[in-house]
Amino acid sequence: MGLDKLGFSLSRLLVILLFQFSFSEKHACHFERDYSSTYRKEGSLVTGGFFLFLKAETHIDNFAWIFTFCHFRFMLKHYQHFLTLQFAVDQINKDPHLLPNITLGYQLLNNLHSNKVAVENSLTYLSGRGLTIPNYSCGRQHKSVAVIGGMSSALSMSMATILGLYKVPQITYGPFDPLLVDKIQYPYVYQMGSKESTLHLAVIQLMLHFGWTWVGLLFSDNLRGHQFFHDLEKAMIMHSMCLAFKEKVPENFNQEDGEDVIFFSKIIESSPKVIFIYGNTYSLLEFSIFMTQYILYGKMLVTTISWDISAQNNNKIMSHLHGTIIFSQAKREIPGFRDFLRSINFTANSEDIFLKTFWEVVFHCRLSEESPVKMVYSLCLEGLSLADVPAHDLDTIIMTLSSNIYNEVYLLAHAIHQMLQMEIKETLELGVHPLLSWKLHYYLKCVNPVDGTNDEVRGHESRSMAETYDVLNFQFFPGPKETLVKVGEISPFNKGLIINEEDIAWPEDFPQTPISICSVSCGPGFKKIIREREPICCFECTLCSDREISNQTDAQQCLQCPEDQHPSKERDRCLPKTITYLAYEEPLGMVLASAALGLSLLTVLVLGVFVKHRDTPIVKANNRSLSYTLLISLTLCFLCPLLFIGLPTQATCLLRQISFAVVFTLAIASILAKTLTVVLAFAATKPGSGLRKWLGSTTSYFLICICTLIQMCLCGIWLGTHAPFLERDIHSEASLIVIQCNEGSFFFFYSVLGYMGFLALVSFMMAFLARKLPDTFNEAKYLTFAMLVFCSVWISFLPTYQSTKGKAMVAMEVLSILLSSAGILTCFFAPKCYVILLRSDRNTLEILKNKVSL
Repeated sequence: MGLDKLGFSLSRLLVILLFQFSFSEKHACHFERDYSSTYRKEGSLVTGGFFLFLKAETHIDNFAWIFTFCHFRFMLKHYQHFLTLQFAVDQINKDPHLLPNITLGYQLLNNLHSNKVAVENSLTYLSGRGLTIPNYSCGRQHKSVAVIGGMSSALSMSMATILGLYKVPQITYGPFDPLLVDKIQYPYVYQMGSKESTLHLAVIQLMLHFGWTWVGLLFSDNLRGHQFFHDLEKAMIMHSMCLAFKEKVPENFNQEDGEDVIFFSKIIESSPKVIFIYGNTYSLLEFSIFMTQYILYGKMLVTTISWDISAQNNNKIMSHLHGTIIFSQAKREIPGFRDFLRSINFTANSEDIFLKTFWEVVFHCRLSEESPVKMVYSLCLEGLSLADVPAHDLDTIIMTLSSNIYNEVYLLAHAIHQMLQMEIKETLELGVHPLLSWKLHYYLKCVNPVDGTNDEVRGHESRSMAETYDVLNFQFFPGPKETLVKVGEISPFNKGLIINEEDIAWPEDFPQTPISICSVSCGPGFKKIIREREPICCFECTLCSDREISNQTDAQQCLQCPEDQHPSKERDRCLPKTITYLAYEEPLGMVLASAALGLSLLTVLVLGVFVKHRDTPIVKANNRSLSYTLLISLTLCFLCPLLFIGLPTQATCLLRQISFAVVFTLAIASILAKTLTVVLAFAATKPGSGLRKWLGSTTSYFLICICTLIQMCLCGIWLGTHAPFLERDIHSEASLIVIQCNEGSFFFFYSVLGYMGFLALVSFMMAFLARKLPDTFNEAKYLTFAMLVFCSVWISFLPTYQSTKGKAMVAMEVLSILLSSAGILTCFFAPKCYVILLRSDRNTLEILKNKVSL
């Protein structure tokens, strides 16, 4: 298997070597430079630095490469990688405790974003200077020990094609890529980039902060992109968030099939306002190109620093990217780096071709008459240094990738230092032993150095710091001028989210913080109802039911209030229920109590009138003893409602229905006895009638006692089996707790009422049949009206009583008692009181004998 792999790699090498790279003399913006140029600083050991300095555009014909300096922002940003390696090497060489008596050197090469150039640079590094001949080194000593380079996984793989054949350690500084973990295919590649294993959690925290629950996702079509998609999707599901769409960004769009039109149309027409784009500059290269044709209006972009949006050469696109939120590994400042920048002067290091180019571009000048920019710039002034470069052109704070480079140089130095300590006995002569880089692998896998910044780094597996992300805001202004403003920091497992919204410049399409939701949030008092066949972020809001509340936004379910509380009008909180009953203090209770007392007093007055005029013919003729009994029972009937009014107690609950039933039965039985007396009186006038013996008062009182006793028996059974009791009714009225008496048994309650109704019906029928008897002795007509009123009131009472609740039900029963009693009092005794008090001239025996109508 090893031979097959070696043969395959050699095949690839031979194919590469067959290509002759020819370069066009054309150049953009009047600049030209040999793309394969390199700068080497000698030392006891030399490490390679494969970085990106110039940017190239590829033409199909003759593999021509055109370099452009027109937009030097790209070069300014990546030149920091060169400076970081130089600074780290200088620091190590000055450290007397690290690699004593050994000087580190470096060789810097420009990869140009090209896999082909990365392969040739690998050969250049191995060959030293001169022609790139495999297995041949221009130098007499084997000083090359390791390579630091590979801004992307594609470049790293291309470099590994050559470097792996010679077992040269290759330490990448770009984003971590799972493909490079394959130690069978890439056994000598070590990754320092962060795995960004918590990036999806940082994205979730940002979305939660701004309330973005409905977003789109574009991710590169590779293993890294798919892994991020799966991690983000799981985290979003846990936090009830939704992806409106998810699209893999192809590396190449098939324009013949209109793939680009379909792809961008779907994004532009989508409903979410926020779109997260995950990928690096290389995997999103063609996507970036097509963005010049398809402007994403009305979309807020969120991405990572791996996609270098500043690499866009179109100012129109840059203006539309204004406001983009970018996640980046936290920057850190390394002591001495600022001073190192100030100390750089081209005159002190004139052989550095990269510094020369950088100097001319940054200061807009030319260093010599032979410079290719002589038609554009004038000669550079003396005394210039990098300290004079504007801060927005050259960042003095170590950025993420530069930080990786810095750590890699120290990692390499510690590994070499430990290797030399372990093998000191072998008296290795540096620069002579060809297996030096081979032996280094063991120590790169095992060493765990700690540099001055206390950041732990490992070689074999990527071991990042406790991941903290800077939240950057890309701001583009006319000029053109661009800047990345740090607006926050996210540490998923430590500090959480810290963000300064006032520092954020939102895209021009959003005057304020963008809102990206599928449905408007359900406020307190509502609950979410998920729409059928739609994501959970798309829902309807439904008001909570009568006895439920929701006290938070987007509640999944409403909460039921405790039994002694009720929902507020807005259904957002529970309020204590008010205790209520038919009280004397409230208007209704006061009116009913006053009516009861007034009518009972009136009844007593009528009784007094009848007692005072007991010897008058009209009182004697109508069985005054029964009239007294009826008036006394009516007085008690009027006083019964007082047991229904006021705070109920167990005693009042036992007494009120029983007392009402007994006294009302007594009143109705008295009416029945009167009616029966009238009927018997006229029936006994017939010759030979045997009914005379039943006309005495004994019969009437016996009938009253029997009827009342039957009712008392029913009440006794009621009390003995299902006695009324005091209860707190919390269900009848939503906001009230009604203190009331429970009848105990509706059967006995309606049985008692039914018995009174039966007596009233018999009285009514007998009075109705006797209504045509002579008026002198005829009380039947008045009894008929009295019973008619009584029956009408109680027939109306039954359905009304069933339909009312709480204290209204009690008030209805009290009112029925008062009305029915008042009906009897008025219909039966009012005519007699009229004659007694106002027409005493008619209250004589002669008029009675002459049958004068009253």
